[in-house]
Amino acid sequence: MTNKEWGFNFLKIIGGALVFSLAVNVFAIPNDLGEGGVTGLTMLLYYLFAWSPALTTLFFNGILLIIGYKFLDRLTIILTIVAVSFTSLFLQLTKSLAFHTDQTIIAAISAGALMGLGMGLIMQGGGTTAGSAILAKIANKFLGWNTSYALLFFDLIVVVPSVVVIGLQNMLFTIVSLYVSTKVLDFILEGYNPKKSVTIISEKYEEIAHDIDLYLSRGITLLHGQGYYLKQDKKILYIIISKQQLLALTRIVNQHDKKAFFIIHDVQSVIGEGFTKQISSE
Repeated sequence: MTNKEWGFNFLKIIGGALVFSLAVNVFAIPNDLGEGGVTGLTMLLYYLFAWSPALTTLFFNGILLIIGYKFLDRLTIILTIVAVSFTSLFLQLTKSLAFHTDQTIIAAISAGALMGLGMGLIMQGGGTTAGSAILAKIANKFLGWNTSYALLFFDLIVVVPSVVVIGLQNMLFTIVSLYVSTKVLDFILEGYNPKKSVTIISEKYEEIAHDIDLYLSRGITLLHGQGYYLKQDKKILYIIISKQQLLALTRIVNQHDKKAFFIIHDVQSVIGEGFTKQISSE
């Protein structure tokens, strides 16, 4: 990684830490909202005992960083330490800022959007916000889970019990906030044009492949398979397309073979010619 890339990643992490801290201090805490993971836990401790979120964030995330050290690469750990340190600093510096509203939904959406943006910038910079983000990184690395939805899963483990402290209404608004942050994070990490992988099994594979190449201009992989029961050879088409091309692909397949069997999967990311180019960090 060049010095320029290092500098750019640090700027992303610092900017993300600031945005995340503003979400907590400006929108979430003043309106008695919760949050998932360590941040949610520190907010509950603030509501109950007035403990500083800046200090409790640093303490709990330090413990999780020790756990994450065994599962995450050294560079991610270093950048996460930077992210956690600046997040704690900004939580302290912005604690006097507050936006009070009697329309809690506004605070929930605003907090969620800023949290998603902040986490997205930090993750783009190569770090994490620690807490449930470390658990999400581990789940993504070893289980293949989508990072943003893994975050939502671990966050809900903290959010749901928070109903005892912040009440049912604010707990539900917190879930709205989490959903918004998940969608924003998903947008930042995976882009606005999600991809689909499609597997097609049809006797008319030649005609289908021809029209896909002609009208959709996507590369096609021809796989050779065999049916288990009758032991018949099968030709299988495999293709990656954009979400917007799915309807056109379905029409092409149905036009040639209404009995065709095809499977559609969501694709988290695609790297290669015709899609996103991988940038080497070496």
